[in-house]
Amino acid sequence: MELLPFPVPLAELSLMNKLIHTSLVESQQHVEILQRDPSSPLFSIKTFEELPLKKELLQGVYMMGFNRPSKIQEQALPLMLAYPPQNLIAQSQSGTGKTAAFVLAMLSRASASEKYPQCLCLAPTYELALQIGQVVRAIGKFCTDIKVNYAVRGNRVLKGTVLEEQIIIGTPGTTLDWCFKQRILDLTKISLFVLDEADIMIDTQGLSCQSIRIHRALPKSCQVLLFSATYKEPVRAFAERIIPDPIVIKLREEELTLSNIRQYFMVCQSSDEQYRALCNLYGSFTIGQVMIFCQTRRLADWLSAKMSRDGHQVAILTAELTVVQRASVIQRFREGKEKVLIATNVCARGIDVQQVTTVVNFGLPMDQDGEPDFETYLHRIGRAGRFGHRGIAFSVVQRETVRLVHKIEEYFRIFSAFPCKRLSLGTWCPSSAQPWLWERRWQLWKSFLSGN
Repeated sequence: MELLPFPVPLAELSLMNKLIHTSLVESQQHVEILQRDPSSPLFSIKTFEELPLKKELLQGVYMMGFNRPSKIQEQALPLMLAYPPQNLIAQSQSGTGKTAAFVLAMLSRASASEKYPQCLCLAPTYELALQIGQVVRAIGKFCTDIKVNYAVRGNRVLKGTVLEEQIIIGTPGTTLDWCFKQRILDLTKISLFVLDEADIMIDTQGLSCQSIRIHRALPKSCQVLLFSATYKEPVRAFAERIIPDPIVIKLREEELTLSNIRQYFMVCQSSDEQYRALCNLYGSFTIGQVMIFCQTRRLADWLSAKMSRDGHQVAILTAELTVVQRASVIQRFREGKEKVLIATNVCARGIDVQQVTTVVNFGLPMDQDGEPDFETYLHRIGRAGRFGHRGIAFSVVQRETVRLVHKIEEYFRIFSAFPCKRLSLGTWCPSSAQPWLWERRWQLWKSFLSGN
């Protein structure tokens, strides 16, 4: 039995998403705000001019290409910039403008006339910390008196050094050394503490404990902003340990739905027939872009090589590529330079490409016990239904795994609401005897995708 792919670290996925998101991705999910005092007024904004921002910051925002606030920025920025300062927990995916939001908060809170660290931002990795720093430099381009330093590996600072930079961005381990070993960073003067990628902090051994130790040394008056891609129980428990009385901005989980994705499954007698079915589908991919998912890296490599040898143009995305290489592949796909992308589960999580209309499961996602992985199935086919658009998902399976299809149908209750249709050999495999049937079915799929 082939081993399941080793998971790509969440920090790598987050960095890859930061590299490929050159513009805002507008979430279609509703933002939900939770607060201890329901009577406390909440404000949202529709333009950046409504915020108490210096003109130099507004210039930086527009230079970054932000014409109007994203959905998360509309709700979060007024809270981040409020007086008295509010503690905030925000659930937000990569590309929604959350880094720009807390960078604006740091640049607003930092006083250029005070030459000591006032804002501290922690990120789980060196690369993510540098990415945040790039955003600070871009938005703060016209705030020439506000400086940044990095508490990361490789940035050697001698003991006794007096830090004059107003903003410190670092990883928990090095920041801890600066605070307690070298004693060059005075946490008692920090007025704003940002904890980015909290779910990765929790996922990486030691980082959450280091972050908690740093937080305990901050003054009680320090404003705390925590960001996480998920807001499940581990994140909630972690947040409760370090943030008193926060306002929580989260995405409503029930918004994730299959209603705009039509699902089909194809039953094949062998792996050869499974491959022929995929090639038949490939010839019909005339609308939008396509993602083909494989359970393992070995299967993805085999499929890519075989399809390329047979004259089909495909790109491949697996964990053996470096983060920069993966970002390059995804960027080419997003720009439409690649039409078909073969990927493993772990590499494609969080990829939002508006032009993807079709997803093909070359085999169903399974856990280590051979049972269907429902969450992965949902994330896979969800690539074809981004931004509220319609999509189609094909699952090309062998006969012995049909039981998994039935379990998926039962789990998502899609028999009545969103029927998962079985395509028999005669209807999905074009032959000289019935090309009209294949063409007719594809016309129906195209009609569905266009909303007719």
